[in-house]
Amino acid sequence: MKVKHLHIEEGMTISDFMEQLEQSGVLGAKRLSHATKLLADSIKDPDTKVFLSLAGPMIPGGLRKVVRDLVANNYVDLIVSSGANLTHDLVESFGGRHYSGITNDDEQLQDSGLGRIGDIYTKSDDFEVFEQEIQKIFSQINTKYDTISIKNFIYEIGLLVDDDESIIRTAALNDVPIFAPGLIDCMIGLQLWIYCQDHDFTISAVGDMNYLSDFVYNSKKVTACMLGGGLPKHYTLASNILTGGIDAGIQITLDRSEGGSLSGAPLEEAKSWAKAKKGSNLVTVVGDATVLFPLIVAGALDKIR
Repeated sequence: MKVKHLHIEEGMTISDFMEQLEQSGVLGAKRLSHATKLLADSIKDPDTKVFLSLAGPMIPGGLRKVVRDLVANNYVDLIVSSGANLTHDLVESFGGRHYSGITNDDEQLQDSGLGRIGDIYTKSDDFEVFEQEIQKIFSQINTKYDTISIKNFIYEIGLLVDDDESIIRTAALNDVPIFAPGLIDCMIGLQLWIYCQDHDFTISAVGDMNYLSDFVYNSKKVTACMLGGGLPKHYTLASNILTGGIDAGIQITLDRSEGGSLSGAPLEEAKSWAKAKKGSNLVTVVGDATVLFPLIVAGALDKIR
């Protein structure tokens, strides 16, 4: 079979482009097309629950509205996120922003009150506002609860955030649970520790497990879409070990497999742990998720319209 070369023409749709990737049948093009079709099929199937995991700087990297709109339109049923992505969602909800185009070296950045994530920049002034606002939210939640699970804690934050563009708020209003098993490892966690120095307030990670296990058991099929790896990827896959693993999975990663890390592990490896079912439909797309995931989403939504 000969490789069919791509032909880009005026007026072509994203679906036309993805179809050409499929027809080319080689390298990353076919994987990108496979992931697009898999996501579209999963969204269309009423028996499939879509789990989305977020590791790495997905929200400061420009995917905030993409994720928010997926939640608002009921295309995502459950989110597992790093605490950092939730922090950055709230930074914007409280009036802060993420910036680009700054060229100072890192020592100058520190002197200027700027932090760097690759080529994304944050202002310490925005985090000072975040600290003030999140402490107020903690206090309001603490009037209702002495002990609360992480999922319910994030839900309560969402009800108190005055920003319709917030992922956390949109998830709360649409009953999409957000899990963040590493919540303490971010600015939310640091502020929690400060708050708990003089308040009786406990966040329970174990408290999430009953809800999560019930959710998995009540899902006829699960497709996991994993941006990056780390703890969110593992929590997503491990939760599905209760039913023999996910039915389908999309992984977008820049990590390599040789070091044995989960972030770089091919999804097929999950079958050995019963985190992915035998015969499951799996695709790994190697590249920058902040570029590839919007392409996949755009292609998938074009297919289902």
